[in-house]
Order: sequence, then structure tokens, then C-alpha cells
Amino acid sequence: MQLLGGWQLQRGDQRVTVALRQQRLIAALALYGRQPRTFLAGLLWPDRAEHQAFGNLRESVFVVNRNLPKLLVPTRDSLDLAERARIDVRDIRAQASGAEEQTGPEEQTGPDLPQSMLDSVLEAELLPGWYEDWVIAEQERWQRWRLSVLERLARQFLLQGKIDLAVEAARAATTIEPLRESAQRLLLQCYMAEGNQAEALRSYQSFRIRLRQEFGVDPSPFTADLVSSLLMD
Repeated sequence: MQLLGGWQLQRGDQRVTVALRQQRLIAALALYGRQPRTFLAGLLWPDRAEHQAFGNLRESVFVVNRNLPKLLVPTRDSLDLAERARIDVRDIRAQASGAEEQTGPEEQTGPDLPQSMLDSVLEAELLPGWYEDWVIAEQERWQRWRLSVLERLARQFLLQGKIDLAVEAARAATTIEPLRESAQRLLLQCYMAEGNQAEALRSYQSFRIRLRQEFGVDPSPFTADLVSSLLMD
């Protein structure tokens, strides 16, 4: 099941067509895991009376069971997806968690993430074009997680001397949150590491202008120190 970059469901090599209402139900279970039916009815149909919301849920469950048998694991009071269902969001999070579990408590710098994770999170928008409140909340949560992973990757690549990859990760982080100083600072470090002083200075000046326009403040001294020698020239 693909939730990143747009909804898509495949059974083996075959793409499966799913109606919009049933897409919402399956996506909710993919993101939240097993949930009570009362929660799902209220989540998916918040503007409906309780009996109407439950009726919509029963209908959706019936349609999914008919068209996609064994995808749902129903009980009297709750619903879940079958364990065999693979979901891209869960797979990516598990990949990051797996790297963390390989590091003992004595480690101070944190584990390295697989380099392949950069491709996984670089342009991974969660359910673009979906605007329900619950989806927006999950999109924001996913963006925060994605941002933290991109920053970790940028730091990791810098330490490994993989400057091109570090720049790519740091740029993606600043695209998600242009006013996040830690991401901007990483980007400056990447530019300085590759000897691209002109780009470092342009990036810093652009960030400083935006901070002043939005909040009336300057970058922290720690960030300014990264380009202090360039500002003096």
C-alpha cells in the first residue's frame, strides 16, 4: 500500500481500484493501526450524526470485504488491516527504528541510517491532495518526522565526507521548513565543506532576511559564526 506521493494499492503486481470512501477507511487503518469502530466512524464522518456515521462505516467495511477479502481484520468493536499488508509509511519508519535498535546505550552520536533512506524521504509527501482534518494532522506529524530524518542524514553524510548527499538532504530539510535554524545551519555547513562559499553566503543572507521579515530577529550567533569570515571580507 502506497500513501506517499499519492494513494495506491496493489495486490501482487496488480493495481487495485478502490472507491474514495473505502480509500479513506483503509488509509486511516494504515496510519492509526487497530481502532475502535466508534473512533473510525467519528474520524471519517465528523459532520454526520452518529447513526449515519456508523451506517457509512458498515457500508465501507462491507464493500472492502467484498472487493478485497481478508484485507480487514474485524472484531465486534474494532477494525485493523491484515498483518501481511505492507504499507510504505510503516516500512520507512521501521527501517529507521531498525537502525536505532542496532546501537547500544553506550553510543553517543546515534546510529547511521541506511543511505537508501534519503531516496525514501526526499520527496515523500503523505497523501497529497487530501484535506480532511485528520489527514492534515498526520501530514504534519509525518513532515516533522521526515525533517528530523533528513537532518540526521545530512549530519551523517557530512561526517562520512559524502558532501553531495549531505547538501541534498539539508536542502530538502530547508524546503520543508525554511525557517528552521538547525536545518539552515546544516546547509551552511555543507556548503562550507564543499568549498562553496558564495552559495553559503547567499543562503545565509536569504535566511537572515526571512527571519527579520517573519519574526524581527537575526540568526543565532552560532549560525552567524559559520559565515563570519565571509561577512568580514
